[in-house]
Amino acid sequence: MNKSLLLAKPVDMSTGFKDFFDSISLTGAGLVTKGIAAVIAVIALGMLLKTSSDPKGALRKGVAAVGTLAVAVVLALYGDTLFSTVTQAKG
Repeated sequence: MNKSLLLAKPVDMSTGFKDFFDSISLTGAGLVTKGIAAVIAVIALGMLLKTSSDPKGALRKGVAAVGTLAVAVVLALYGDTLFSTVTQAKG
């Protein structure tokens, strides 16, 4: 094989999912956190789509949906850091 066409070095994934998640720098807890954030984001988008035609009610529901979406984004970005402080408590 021509060395100029080598796009990435080979990675041994013989132990399965552990190697895969290590290669994308994601732990099991991080994967769960991203999944929870994705579910919250879907709920927020559903809330945005179900706004009413009443301007006052639509504003209230829209602000709640945007706030929920902001929580989902923060959880997706910093959730593993936030939850790691809880699970490493010293007793």
